[in-house]
Amino acid sequence: MRSDLVFGALSHVSNRYQLCQLASKATRKLHKPNTRLQDTANEVLARFHTTDPGTVASVEAPAAQLVERRRAA
Repeated sequence: MRSDLVFGALSHVSNRYQLCQLASKATRKLHKPNTRLQDTANEVLARFHTTDPGTVASVEAPAAQLVERRRAA
């Protein structure tokens, strides 16, 4: 149930308002087309339960993204 996910996420975020703000931003960024928005929100809350959303994770960009793509004019 989603209430279990919310209470689990509150272990890392003490303020419910801040949890809602972080979850909505993360849901917008992680949502994939052709999937249910509810499933994406549940996935975000599950991630918040296991990790602290306030910390910045170091993510290395793949080499393919570092190459600048040029378009013909």
